[in-house]
Amino acid sequence: MPTDDHQYGGRLSTEIRTTLLELTREFVLGVRDCPGVTRIALVGSILTPKPRPKDVDILVAVTEAVDLPRLAKLGRRLRGSAQARLNSGADVFLANEGGEYIGRICHYRECHPRVLCHARHCGAVPHLADDLDVVNVDVALIATPPVELWPMITIRAIVPEDVERLLLAPLRLSTGMTAA
Repeated sequence: MPTDDHQYGGRLSTEIRTTLLELTREFVLGVRDCPGVTRIALVGSILTPKPRPKDVDILVAVTEAVDLPRLAKLGRRLRGSAQARLNSGADVFLANEGGEYIGRICHYRECHPRVLCHARHCGAVPHLADDLDVVNVDVALIATPPVELWPMITIRAIVPEDVERLLLAPLRLSTGMTAA
């Protein structure tokens, strides 16, 4: 019996991975036109053959001109869809132009103090959870993530077949991109 049965119950690995990858594709297609987004990358356990990853992790590089409310809405939609359909999750990690991790998309639609909020400056930048004491992304991962999804597809690691088939190939088709 899988140790993550409390999360996924009897769901098959193919259903879990397929749903997470399809939701990721929808997110990328929605975010790539968002002002201030310069790069979208895939990181985390979805890039391994792990049969039942607990979530999907996306790294988004942004400029100061990012439309953070729009990006946050799409990030919450991704997370909410993963939760509703699978009892899973999604994290959207943000990096600035200097390649530094600045936080995650806040899980809440509206900013106000919450006991469960671990942001250093809750509400200072709406929609940004700068919970750097809880989560931090290494600068090396930011500089060279295993898979970049936009503006070009760049693959720096061996990816599972389903990532190629369900995410990378459809993204190439939708944009006319080729792998770098």
